Amino acid sequence: MNTAISRLDSDAPDFLKTLDRLLAFDASADEAIETAVAGILRDVRARGDAAVLDCTRRFDRLDAGSMVELELPRSVLDEAYASLTDVQRGALVDAAERVRLYHERQRLTSWEYTEADGTRLGQKVTPLDRVGLYVPGGRASYPSSVLMNAIPAKVAGVSELIMVVPTPGGERNPLVLAAAAITGVDRVFTIGGAQAVGALAYGTQTIPQVDKIVGPGNAYVASAKRRVFGTVGIDMVAGPSEVLVISDGHGNPDWVAMDLFAQAEHDELAQSILLCTDAVFLDRVHSAIDRLLPGMPRRDTIAASLANRGALIKVRDLGEACDIANRIAPEHLEICTEDPRALVDRIRHAGAMFLGHYSVEALGDYCAGPNHVLPTMRSARFSSPLGVYDFQKRTSILDISSEGAQTLGRIASVLAHGEGLQAHAMSAEFRIGE
Repeated sequence: MNTAISRLDSDAPDFLKTLDRLLAFDASADEAIETAVAGILRDVRARGDAAVLDCTRRFDRLDAGSMVELELPRSVLDEAYASLTDVQRGALVDAAERVRLYHERQRLTSWEYTEADGTRLGQKVTPLDRVGLYVPGGRASYPSSVLMNAIPAKVAGVSELIMVVPTPGGERNPLVLAAAAITGVDRVFTIGGAQAVGALAYGTQTIPQVDKIVGPGNAYVASAKRRVFGTVGIDMVAGPSEVLVISDGHGNPDWVAMDLFAQAEHDELAQSILLCTDAVFLDRVHSAIDRLLPGMPRRDTIAASLANRGALIKVRDLGEACDIANRIAPEHLEICTEDPRALVDRIRHAGAMFLGHYSVEALGDYCAGPNHVLPTMRSARFSSPLGVYDFQKRTSILDISSEGAQTLGRIASVLAHGEGLQAHAMSAEFRIGE
């Protein structure tokens, strides 16, 4: 077979325009989805538990008489953990420990300094009080999402972590519930969709309002998160998964092909791109794609993703590859070259960098340690991976001495008068000479 995937060359006169068209993605939700989500959120805000129960009956086929029936006690989480095989349990525990050790290094602390006149200035770092964690349910169940969202929240010191996870038709994923057990999730509700986001954002008779909502979801969840932002914080509105591989022609083409597959299998809008200085290696990767694709269980999704948004791109040299990478600002960047560290300082925009042939992105998804919640849709230009700092807030502290008020008061007076804010100026002036 000859798998459809764009073949580009940076020497082509219209290369950048072609690349930008390939990268273009409309993140706006379907109008019907937006209308439905707006209605659900209004209903949840007005009726609370009753609205959530109605939506759960309609969308998840769960006929609960009260929210109490949709909250899982700790014993259920512990039973799920006990039901795992030894191999599953070991993998989950090992992954959780690695994620925790990495994120413990991110914890911010309060600081303060004293100026010569006795004025003390500083910053107080405080964890969020309550966070909501959305976890996809049903067939798309991701225990790794629980680890990557719950662990940094708990490392930050969040007092209460409330997880919502849909269980369509009562289908529960034991790995997801076991992950909740070992990460210290405080409460778990088997609800999902826009109604779960609304319940977390506005609060209901049973579910308390949270300060921030994190975690992935479908188009309805993403739309709901956009709409409630401002009432609560959110982590991000993520787009399709992305990988960009930089190669100098060394390495195993089968490995590269499979790394492209690993992103493409997420969905048909996922993006997998290879930049390579060697045209012959690009041919070898294309041949590997043709040979390996028929054996992939999700081959139809992979093929559609590669055809829609994938590309094999010939570049002049590794310097140009880095320039193109910075233009793309990918979620995941694999640098599969003989000396990958030589390129690190040239990369300014990437969610995560994977250096060398063994640093496969899939290891980062599950267990390496760094967070797998990463900026997509070129937002790595201004955003960072999810981390402990996303669950901490900073408060400025000003303890100005009498002597300091003399100096600062005069400066503030001049600037306040310049802005036409006389009360501001007089408020500062009253302290001068006191």
